[in-house]
Amino acid sequence: MPNIQSAKKRVLVNSAKAARNKSRNTAMKTAIKKAHTAAAAGAENRDELITQAVKKVDQAAAKGLIHKNNAARKKSALASLAKKA
Repeated sequence: MPNIQSAKKRVLVNSAKAARNKSRNTAMKTAIKKAHTAAAAGAENRDELITQAVKKVDQAAAKGLIHKNNAARKKSALASLAKKA
């Protein structure tokens, strides 16, 4: 454990940021999985779910959770799902 006040604060701030990042990353992955499941099942709301997944990917890239090329790759895969349907 740190003894210096600023180091103690960094521990708190870093843990809060890590929790926020984990939540956003999990939300993105869940949206992508829902889109894949809906596309595979041929659900009626698959286009809406794909749109939501793309939005989550864009938000993650904007916040620096994933690299922009990783975001582009995920969005491309989602676009090909939409095109197949």
